[in-house]
This record gives sequence, C-alpha cells and structure tokens, in this order.
Amino acid sequence: MSRSPFRFSENVQFDYETRLALGAAWRQGADVGEVLATAAAVADGDGGAWFTAWAELAARTAERAGRSAAEGRTVSARDGWLRAAGYAGTALVGVDAVADPARRLAEVFPQHRAWFDRFLRACDPPAEPVSIPYEDTSLPGYLVGPPGGSGDPLPTLIAGNGSDGPVSSVWTLLGAPAVARGYRVLLFDGPGQQSMLFDRGVPFRPDWENVITPVTDFLLARPGTDPRRIALAGVSQAGYWVPRALAFEHRIAAAVADPGVVRVVDSWWHQLGPELRGLWETGDRDTFDRFLREGLGQDPALAATWRWRARPYGIDSPFDLLTEVSRYDVTPVADRITTPLLITDPDGEHFWPGAAQELYDLLPGPKRLVRFTEAEGAHLHCEPMGRALFEQRVFDWLDTRLTTA
Repeated sequence: MSRSPFRFSENVQFDYETRLALGAAWRQGADVGEVLATAAAVADGDGGAWFTAWAELAARTAERAGRSAAEGRTVSARDGWLRAAGYAGTALVGVDAVADPARRLAEVFPQHRAWFDRFLRACDPPAEPVSIPYEDTSLPGYLVGPPGGSGDPLPTLIAGNGSDGPVSSVWTLLGAPAVARGYRVLLFDGPGQQSMLFDRGVPFRPDWENVITPVTDFLLARPGTDPRRIALAGVSQAGYWVPRALAFEHRIAAAVADPGVVRVVDSWWHQLGPELRGLWETGDRDTFDRFLREGLGQDPALAATWRWRARPYGIDSPFDLLTEVSRYDVTPVADRITTPLLITDPDGEHFWPGAAQELYDLLPGPKRLVRFTEAEGAHLHCEPMGRALFEQRVFDWLDTRLTTA
C-alpha cells in the first residue's frame, strides 16, 4: 500500500483506520496519544479485540466528557463528546468480527450518535438537527454554521459521506474545515449510510441524483442559503456519488470528489483478483458463491471485512452483490457533468487506483486534478494524515469558485 515504514496493525483495514483517527486530531476528533496507545494494544489485527478496545476508549472518553459537562466545563465536554463519537465509529469497523455483531452494533451505534449529538449541541452556535424530505421518508441530518454571522446568506457545503464511515468522520474531514472558513455545512446520512441503514434498513442506491436533488431542494427552501453558492463534496465512495449526482443536478456551483471514482466495483475486484472476476463473468452464480464463501471461511478477518462492506447493499449472495455494485458506474453519464469538479488523486490509493485520472479524462466541463504525494505525507485513500494540506488546497479552490459563482 505504501513505502512508509510506519505500520499500526497487521490488518490492512485497521492500519488505515488508525491513520484516519490520527488525522482527525487536526480537527480535535481524536487525541494522538489515545489513538497510538489503543492501536498498539490491538496491533495483531484481531477484530474482536479491536472492537472492544475502541469501544472501551469511547466509553471512558464519554464518561470524562459527562463529568466536565456536569462541572460546567463546556470546552472540555464538547471536545470529549467529539472524540468519544469518533472512537465509537472506529470501533464499529470491527463489529462483524465479534461473537454477536447485531447486539454490539445495537449498543454502540446509538452511543456514537448520542455523543455526536451532544458535541453538536455544544458548538457555537449549536447545530440544528434537520429532517430532509426524501421519497416516502426523510434523511436525518444537521446544519452547522460558523460563529457570529451577519445574517447574510452563506455559502453552503453539502458534505457527502462514503460507504461505511461515521458522521463524526465526515465532520472532521469536510465539515469542520468548511465551518472554520465561514461556510454553513449540511451533514446527513443517505440511503445505506449508518443511521439510514442501522436504524431503518434502507440500503444504498446507485442513482445518487435522487438523493442530492431533494437535499438541494431542502437547502434552497431554507432562509440563509445563497442559491449561487451551494457546493457538494464527498469522501471515499462518494467519489462516485458526487459526479453521478452532478450529471443530473446542475444547481451545484462547485464540487469535490475525494478521490475520483468511476466504477465502484473496481475496489472489490482489486481485492478479489482476476481469477474470481473471471469466474463471476461466466455467470455461474452457484459456483461463484460457493467458491467465495469457502475462501471467506478460511480467513475470518477477510470475512468480517466483507460483511462490513457488504452490509449497506443488503444482498447475501456474493454473485448478486457484485452484480449490484457493478451498476455504480459513472461512465454512461459523465458527459453530462458541467459543474466545476475538483478530483483528488493521492499516492497509494488502494481502493480505486488510477480512477481519479480516468474520471478527470471523462469530464467535459471545468475540472481540476489535485495530486497528494507520499513525500508530502498526504498519501493514501482520502489523505488520512495530510489533512492540513488537503484543506488548504481543496478549500482554497472551493473559495475561489464560490466567490465567482
């Protein structure tokens, strides 16, 4: 994955999650010492131990935040709630490796959201919980604004999450830097994402314009939204959802895909290899499912990661799952994208290597490809430990685009 000499876990996914947690410290979403101590305790990559260690750290952090709140220490409480929420979200990455994942998910996920809610209520000004009309239901979210303000309409960033990250993560990756620059930010869970999945059982969908269009409608109906300065940014798998939505929703002034994604299924084949892909392409569903399940049965860690990543699609058959994921392809609609789009392209991108350049080449409209290198310390998927550099490059570009919108 990288030439870096640092390795925090024998499990590739847990190693990456540790880096993501360390990067969150830039926006007070973690403490470096807490992260390193916890990661060192579970460096052998055992999924059950990972879940337990991070869940216990989250609970201890929340307990201290509660004591600070009771004593009127609002800053300590606010920062503690955010760290607690982030650590609980990190724990959930390993939930499918524990003996009773459904029960532990039902315990820890509500705690994660409650702690994040308390953090947002302690912000200045407090965030506003919102309910976004969506088909026959609604999408839960938060509107977070900068301190003070003249009452004039603000630029608004729609912060799009990826396939399995918690809302606390998209806050530190996109929301906090936007608010610090005077934006209003909309955080929300779409279909298949965390609260929509865990609480309501709503799976992913490939046609993300049917999510972003009602979100945009919602914002435009709100006072304080400048209709000329609505931006959309997305991390991880939202590197597909952002351009997909832009192909149909043209009220967005500027957008960011971190990283660029063309075909979501490529990340699956990159991990599974050409032999399994060839078997899938034969159309022999039963043989493919049997072969893959046998392989997963021999590798419990891989099986747990598979279950975690497959969960948002709601499909049991591996063959049918990959058939569904293959529908997430922006190629047929890329020529409709006219919104200025910044695409990140980090060294060591291990989910969608090469996709950022491919997406850039497909776009007919205004575009920018931004490299992040290992020499800068800003490499790997979503630049987990290069957050200051990411913010400077990406938000400087967004500021320029929204100023001239």
